Amino acid sequence: MPDPHRDTRPGHTRPDPADPRPPEDNPGEDFVPPRELFDQVLDAIEAGDQDRLDTLLEPMHAADVADVIENLSPARRRQFLTLWSGEIDGDILSEIDEAIRDEVVLQLPRSVLADAVREMDSDDIVDLIEDLDEPEQREVLAALDDSDRAAVEQSLTYPEYSAGRMMQSEVVTAPEHWTVGDAIDHLRNEDDLPDQFYHVVLVDPRRRPLGYVALGRLLSSPRTAMLRDITEDSFRPISAHAKEADVAYAFNQYHLISEPVVDEHDRLVGVITIDDAMEVLDDEHEEDILLLAGVSEESSIADSVVETVRQRAPWLTVNIFTALMAATVISLFEGAIARLVALAVLMPIVASMGGNAGTQTLTVVVRGLATKSLTTANTWRIIRREAVVGMVNGAMFAVMMGAVAYIWFRDPGLSAVIAVAMVVNLTVAAVGGVLVPLTLNKLGADPALASPTFVTTVTDVVGFFAFLGMAQSFLL
Repeated sequence: MPDPHRDTRPGHTRPDPADPRPPEDNPGEDFVPPRELFDQVLDAIEAGDQDRLDTLLEPMHAADVADVIENLSPARRRQFLTLWSGEIDGDILSEIDEAIRDEVVLQLPRSVLADAVREMDSDDIVDLIEDLDEPEQREVLAALDDSDRAAVEQSLTYPEYSAGRMMQSEVVTAPEHWTVGDAIDHLRNEDDLPDQFYHVVLVDPRRRPLGYVALGRLLSSPRTAMLRDITEDSFRPISAHAKEADVAYAFNQYHLISEPVVDEHDRLVGVITIDDAMEVLDDEHEEDILLLAGVSEESSIADSVVETVRQRAPWLTVNIFTALMAATVISLFEGAIARLVALAVLMPIVASMGGNAGTQTLTVVVRGLATKSLTTANTWRIIRREAVVGMVNGAMFAVMMGAVAYIWFRDPGLSAVIAVAMVVNLTVAAVGGVLVPLTLNKLGADPALASPTFVTTVTDVVGFFAFLGMAQSFLL
């Protein structure tokens, strides 16, 4: 008799609920394709065994198949697409990372691409097509039905990174004078409903949204109830020209599930759902992390060596010039360093502590700006708090480094100098970590992009100048 707890999918074993032992696999890898399955896929590709590949991948979720494709080397990926391209559908195509999706699209047979695109929602088609070259865009558009093509082309007329680009045109609507029974009968008889939707949007004769009814409320209300009497309080139409970051913030702030999108005449043109908003939030968080490290927001582990170098070199170049500024400050005190070698030993500590303290503050401030929790109303309070934190931390580590310097060099004057320099630099680092991103944000620049370089430069220059300047004035 077969084991009821065994999962017959390749590479998967369902845990026995009666077994108290924890699973041996890393829990963090429960939602990624197991290594053994990936190795089996590689073997099937090398052997050119399409049937084996079908058996391995057919039970898998589209997102997991996309993970497999992304983890293949470019050469293996080309072999895979030649062998298995006929099985790639719209769900898989929409899950593939943008960094390699263009490569996949170009290698797919035109008939396969056309079939895959027809299965996708309009927002996923827009996401796919906006990164393609014009010839490929025309091919994708030509594969669509007239109504779908018109919807995609309309979305593409809106600015990049706007609500109009992230919305889907498939919306379930109803006149405000309908009853619950009318709406339910309409939904049951409608052949072209979206795969997933959460609200029925009420519209007037000019197609302006007036409110919406959640599906749960619709199904739990009497058939005779008027739709206008059971609308949700969370209704807040979004302009198609609104920034997608602001839309994602609104979804997160007000716990929204879906919201209608309107054009400049307040007419309904689409709807944004929670999955699209959360994807934007994830992208924003990922972008902030990359920019804080001076890396392009387009960077991906799937990029080639040439592309990765091209993305990283510009900010490394900027960093060279800012490092030269710090080196210039050091050169001003060349004589002092030559006469008191201990300064060369200790000055990197001052700069390093300042840089780390500035980065800590900077990270919190950039996150606060991104989530809109740092506003003009609380800016001065945050600046005062960070200044006090910098002074307290500076005092703590001043005592520590003063003691270390004395034990090391037996020079009380040197101990006092590094202690004071530590307080000065950590205070400046904390304040700079707030003021630099705030200033860049005020000027319209992305505070995550340039702030780390500028804050590090400030802490290096101030740290070296304070430490070496006081040493030259009081010790020599």
